[in-house]
Amino acid sequence: MTLKLDGKVALITGSGRGIGRSIALKLASEGARIVVNDLDAEPAEETVQAIRAASGQAVACVGSVSAPDFAERFIGTAVSEYKGLDIVVNNAGYTWDNVVQKMTDEQRYAMIDVYLTAPFRILRAAQPVIRALSKAEGEAGQRVVRKVVNISSVAGLFGNAGQANYSTAKAGIVGMTQTLAKEWGRMNVTVNCVAFGFIQTRLTASTADAATATSRAARSRWASTPGCSR
Repeated sequence: MTLKLDGKVALITGSGRGIGRSIALKLASEGARIVVNDLDAEPAEETVQAIRAASGQAVACVGSVSAPDFAERFIGTAVSEYKGLDIVVNNAGYTWDNVVQKMTDEQRYAMIDVYLTAPFRILRAAQPVIRALSKAEGEAGQRVVRKVVNISSVAGLFGNAGQANYSTAKAGIVGMTQTLAKEWGRMNVTVNCVAFGFIQTRLTASTADAATATSRAARSRWASTPGCSR
């Protein structure tokens, strides 16, 4: 049986848990080699081990996507481990809600950092690698199509009470997607955005659990120790 993604290299942020983990497992089941990311080492390694247990290939790149050096480490892991880069899924994030009159600058910028700045940095770091690969393939008479998928939300399309920060960032990723689709088409890269509705994950758990999770994420965002592991 021929696997749809046999030999492809896929990078997925926030893939230790929830939607990201499901994406990682699905792409791995189709033959992709995965670079798993999570803020915490334990869930990242759990996803890596789950993929390997199913005879797939995966490595972990642990750390906050909001860290200034993360993008280069993330892309560098794919290149050093697998010598390629075919699929990028910008999925990582969390929520930190409040009505606008009570929302702090820190809350606003935290969402901009994780949902807009982080994907921007990752794709900026990916561009020279993709350009070089595309050029070499063109010279060899090959046409390889690559994929970028940015995860947005219905909140970014229609707004959501108590989420001025989150909705703004999720709307912004739509605009960035449309721009890069125009810039990267010449390199045979399709750039798409998926706007999810409500999906039951740790992020959308009960109000009490969600408050704990998002508070912890806000604290850990600055305290995490980045690292990459096989």
